[in-house]
Amino acid sequence: MAESAHAYVRGNTVRFYDWLLSDAVKGTLPEGPAIWICGDCHTGNLGPVADIDGNIEIQIRDLDQTVIGNPAHDLLRLGLSLAMAARSSDLPGVTTALMIEVLMEGYLEALTGRNPKTALSKVDPIRKVMRQSQARTWRHLAEERIEDVTPTIPLGRRFWPLTADERKHLKRLFNKESCDQIARCIQGPQLEDGKQRVPKIELLDAAYWMKGCSSLGRLRFAALIGVGKKKNKEYRLLDIKEATHAAAPCANSSDMPANNAERVVTGARNLSPYLGDRMLATTLAGKQVVIRDLRPEDLKFDLAHLTQNDAIAIARLMAGVVGRAHARQMKRSERVAWSRDLKSRHTKGLDAPRWLWTGVLDLAALHEAAYLEHCRRFALTQIG
Repeated sequence: MAESAHAYVRGNTVRFYDWLLSDAVKGTLPEGPAIWICGDCHTGNLGPVADIDGNIEIQIRDLDQTVIGNPAHDLLRLGLSLAMAARSSDLPGVTTALMIEVLMEGYLEALTGRNPKTALSKVDPIRKVMRQSQARTWRHLAEERIEDVTPTIPLGRRFWPLTADERKHLKRLFNKESCDQIARCIQGPQLEDGKQRVPKIELLDAAYWMKGCSSLGRLRFAALIGVGKKKNKEYRLLDIKEATHAAAPCANSSDMPANNAERVVTGARNLSPYLGDRMLATTLAGKQVVIRDLRPEDLKFDLAHLTQNDAIAIARLMAGVVGRAHARQMKRSERVAWSRDLKSRHTKGLDAPRWLWTGVLDLAALHEAAYLEHCRRFALTQIG
């Protein structure tokens, strides 16, 4: 998180939630319809995502914090992330002001169905990543994640050996019934002799996955599996991650599953169906876990060294992605009412609503100070 202010914002979600729940903020934000929101809607959590057939769209990529809540929270989190990305690219403050303005424009366009998609050909950093996504294969994913294309996971800094109990629990997870469920998620039923059959899968190798802050204090495994018969076997890499309680503020709703793994998968299927359909909620060693099929096409955007024009276009595009994710859950009357509420909050001389602009300003100042203090403590540990 010491790499940049933007990296600090991406890695420190709790500070954002603490600000949302503070007395100074209560009652100042619009209340949209209670829907599934990302909960941690920063730029690193949006990117190209593939469905089980290989179709690619830009959708939300990480749903650990998804809850039924206020859609305004996603807009604020995205606005903060975009502002800090502009700051990390050394762009002037006027760029941030323009980004926040087009963020609301892009969101409203997607919410109302008016020309919701920004042309990717006009946004160079986005176009490059989309081209990479479309060209990637299993070999790219294997070399990136497990450093080789052979059906083993190399142990080392990122992958740790399993304990005897962990290996036992993983073997139990891959019983016949679970394998059928996993196979349907990652590939769907296959036609064989005119009949639909679920492809056979087998566990080939597994390791504990030390993958950044999100791995700390919870179960996290990488599982390498074989899919299909020997001569036509394909390899897939599964991310098996413990689902914990969401820190994101949520609405009081009986529609939100109490089981955290089911919450993550249900939120994903509502917000990011390409990804959600490749996820499965289950239990492992008594813990609630989410199994996610990793695809080579799934990538994140690197928003370093942006130009002003690209930064503004990216803000509109990403806001449109979030707007479509929200809109597909709302009835027409809800979309109209929420759009009208957001438009009514614009003030003279400012094309973005006052609550959004002042919220991003407060959050940027808060995170900038916290980032510098984090860097000071990090530097002291390096000297020591």
